[in-house]
Amino acid sequence: MPKASLYNAQGQAIGEVELSDRLFGTKGKTSVVHRTVVAELANQRQGTHSTKTRGEVRGGGRKPWPQKHTGRARQGSIRAPQWRKGGIVHGPKPRDYDLIVNKKERRLAFRTVLTDKAENGALLVVENLDFPEVKTKQAVAFLRAIGATENERILILLHEPNERVYKSFRNIPNVLVRIAPAFSLHELVPARRVIATQQAIAKMEEVWAR
Repeated sequence: MPKASLYNAQGQAIGEVELSDRLFGTKGKTSVVHRTVVAELANQRQGTHSTKTRGEVRGGGRKPWPQKHTGRARQGSIRAPQWRKGGIVHGPKPRDYDLIVNKKERRLAFRTVLTDKAENGALLVVENLDFPEVKTKQAVAFLRAIGATENERILILLHEPNERVYKSFRNIPNVLVRIAPAFSLHELVPARRVIATQQAIAKMEEVWAR
């Protein structure tokens, strides 16, 4: 059964905690992880970009000069693509970028990445993470106490919203605070360390260990 280091709210190591084999013992394919991350990023795109073709640009109805005997190249419209303020060739149009990944694959992708984090020692478990007041200095001290630095990409998973914790970490550029299991795979994959409360891990097991 996989294990992870257990810390208290002050960042002191107090032992180890056993992790679920169903959530932290999965060897999935990287292709499933890649497909899920691509789908997440694609689904964030609004797809509202739009350009005008030569038929949609205003003006250009008259032929600018006669076809022959002017010494210039023949032109049919001043709104052709080669003209300034002309139409755009093969430009983007509004479209839907949504990609579908089924629930089974998505759960497998999360379990695969969490297993990798646990095996490499990147997963740290905290009994309960809370601060008496909003202070970035306390957040930095906590990270240093557990052996992390504020320059690393860190994902902190809480089991419920905590304004003091969120505001204490939000001024640190590389740290993300999320409520488990409401976070994205593309936030989990690049994280050098994942710090989760025990209750957050229990919630993830409810969702992804089935």
